[in-house]
Parts: sequence; C-alpha cells; structure tokens
Amino acid sequence: MIKVNNLEHRYCNSQGGYKQALKGVNLQIKQGEFVAVIGHNGSGKSTLAKHFNALLLPFSGAVIVNELDTREAELLWKVRQQVGMVFQNPDNQLIATIVEDDVAFGPENLGVEPVKIRQLVDDALESVGMRDYLQKAPHLLSGGQKQRVAIAGIIAMRPKVLVLDEPTAMLDPAGRKEVMDTVIKLNREEGLTVVHITHFMEEAILADRVIVMEEGAIVMDGSPREIFGQIKKIKDLRLDVPPMMELRDSLCREGVNLPKDILTVDEMVVALCP
Repeated sequence: MIKVNNLEHRYCNSQGGYKQALKGVNLQIKQGEFVAVIGHNGSGKSTLAKHFNALLLPFSGAVIVNELDTREAELLWKVRQQVGMVFQNPDNQLIATIVEDDVAFGPENLGVEPVKIRQLVDDALESVGMRDYLQKAPHLLSGGQKQRVAIAGIIAMRPKVLVLDEPTAMLDPAGRKEVMDTVIKLNREEGLTVVHITHFMEEAILADRVIVMEEGAIVMDGSPREIFGQIKKIKDLRLDVPPMMELRDSLCREGVNLPKDILTVDEMVVALCP
C-alpha cells in the first residue's frame, strides 16, 4: 500500500542552511493495517505523514502509494485521492455552514454526480456516527463531533488510507474516545488503512503496530506489546509509557509477580485477580 524507500527531507532554516527532518527512512505499510507513529516534538513524525499524500515531496528517496510515485507531478491528484489526511484542529478543515455540505465538499470537487454525492455523504456520516447531525451547524458541535465530521469529509472521498496527524490533541478525554472509537471502527469493520500520529500512548496501544521516531529516523518498530515492553528504552527516548505498563513496573519492583506485557486495565485486573 505505502512504500517508503530511503526517504530524506530537509527544511530551510533562517540562517540560509537546512535542517535534516527525515534521515533515510525505510518503511512499508500494508493494506488494512492500523499503524501508530509516536515520538517527541521534532522527531519527524508529522513530516513523514505529510509525505504519504504528497503534501511534502522527498528531497531524496521515494514514497510509493499504491504503485504511484509521489515525485511524479502528474500523479499528485491520484495520490491525494488514495490518501486522506485529518489534522489537529478540526476548525481548520470545516468550511461549510451545515454538516452535510461540509462532507459533500470533497466529492463535489472530484466531480461526482449529485445523486452519488448524496449516498457518499450519508454513508460517511453513518460510518462516523454523525448521521443525525447532517443539518447541524459545525460550530455548534463539540470538539470530538467536529473531528468526526472532518473524518467523514475525508471518508466521503473514498480514500484507501486515512492519515491522522494528532487528531485528538485539542480534545478532552470524552472527545478523544469518540474519535478513537470511530477510527477503530473504520479500520476493523471497513478495512481502511490507518496511520495515526499521536502523543497519547493509550491511543498507540490500540494499533496493530507502533513506529517510534527520533531525530528523523525510525528507531523502533513492532507490536504495542513489543514496543512498550521496553520501558527503559521508551523512557530514554523521552516518551511516556502506557499507564498500565507503568503500574505493572511499579508493582513488580514491590515484589508482585505480573506478566511483562500488560497494556490495558482489563489485563491488569485479570493479572491481579486471577
């Protein structure tokens, strides 16, 4: 689905030089995967995400999306039809005065017939649990609801991949849960490939695979249990550990014998009360 080959990216700085934002990144993401990308600020995770739909182009190396090379200018429109992006602030992506018009905006710009647009809008809003809000004004919605509408606007264009660049960073816990429940549903029930950039480790553990970035390079890549089982390495990278992993580590230091790969509250309960 997505192949990244020896990708490098540079940003010009104010002194006339450049900053190496990505350093020889190699990565493959398969169709239907749910991949979380984590790393502290400046690690390169958002820069990498913007290469997936050609918002940024490689300084060197290549990004191939469903056999489409993002370096080919004539293919950019096709690449962006394959990969949809949702950003941190939903207010920056909502442009219409009512929800259904906002979701219809993308298909309209793709030249889809009006009858088909109606079906796409209804299906997209249904898929994110916002079908009852189609006549509502976006500015009256909660943060989580706005972000779900933003996701619906992308889904209505029928992309193969959904890239979420810290979509829950501005939301309260309830809004974050709404968005993550929606993302999981789209991935598991509809088979949508998801790349989720996040600072929240409790969101990363929901993925099939976790990629850790540091100084523009991938330094860890594995399942959530494999990655977060390496508590010292994660902390050395200045990242948080999922709460249950932290609790498990503390209890083990006090002599409680627990499995190494506890990630969730339910798993902790089972381990403590077999």
